[in-house]
Amino acid sequence: MKQFTRKDLEEAAALVHRHMPPTPQYAWPQLSSEVGATVWVKHENHTPAGAFKVRGGITFLDWLRRAFPETRGIVTATRGNHGQSQARAARACGLEVRIVVPHGNSVEKNAAMRAWGGEVIEFGRDFDEARTEARRLAAETGHLLVPPFHEEIVRGVASYALEFFTAVPDLDAVYVPIGCGSGICGVIAARDVLGLNTEVIGVVSAHAPAAKLSFEAGRLIETETALTFADGMAVRVPVEEAFAVYANGASRIVAVTDDEVAEAMRLIYLTTHNLAEGAGAAPLAAVLQERKTVRGKRIGIILSGANVDADLFRAVLAGETPRVA
Repeated sequence: MKQFTRKDLEEAAALVHRHMPPTPQYAWPQLSSEVGATVWVKHENHTPAGAFKVRGGITFLDWLRRAFPETRGIVTATRGNHGQSQARAARACGLEVRIVVPHGNSVEKNAAMRAWGGEVIEFGRDFDEARTEARRLAAETGHLLVPPFHEEIVRGVASYALEFFTAVPDLDAVYVPIGCGSGICGVIAARDVLGLNTEVIGVVSAHAPAAKLSFEAGRLIETETALTFADGMAVRVPVEEAFAVYANGASRIVAVTDDEVAEAMRLIYLTTHNLAEGAGAAPLAAVLQERKTVRGKRIGIILSGANVDADLFRAVLAGETPRVA
């Protein structure tokens, strides 16, 4: 991935802001009291699609229309938020959209992707098998394959980090969930162009730890399964281009269990009355795990999305941890 300049990110932010306003960041007093640190929440749950991914869809499709004006459609794989982002932007450009999801994917995310104009196709047991089918389908149809990680997607996603660091430039650390890596790479890019010393700490599911294992080994490591209800982090195969960025730009990667994620979802709701999906609550779960380390500091967490099925969230609020077979 290229080294972004401040101009690159500011131009991306200007484009994103033509489609949506900047999202807010708040230091919620009850949440900060629970943690023992000043905790700033970047509310990417407040975007038009309920998650940060919408930003990358805007910049990617703007680039696609210029770079490949002959394109008539796109194909991509997702667990939901990336698919919503691409469907929203592509249909606005008049393109056909085919989105491959694994069997058993979120019912409500699937419905949202269809509402944005995407054709949802179920294939495989997990995201990585759906991703393989998307490649095949793109080759069959001649439509452009949209990867989960792309320079233009990261440039758009980085706009939330540019907003965050501009509003709160003196954060000691920011905790970011990792799925395919666009979020953490966007945060690293914005931090670096602004010349800040903020630590960037990645968060993965303990049940899908490929990014953490790769980070610690210094090479790509795949896992056999990614069985977590936090579907935004349910990735078995790390993205090489993203790994190249966070391997050098992140301070460390923390793994959180599904029980810890469920507890963080409850705490976010109780202290802020905001809804967080599993990946969106994972940064707080990591902060709680490292409570002794962060005490007294100024900490940022990325609430990356709110798109969780109602039945699942009801179970979480009732004190349960959803299980994935």
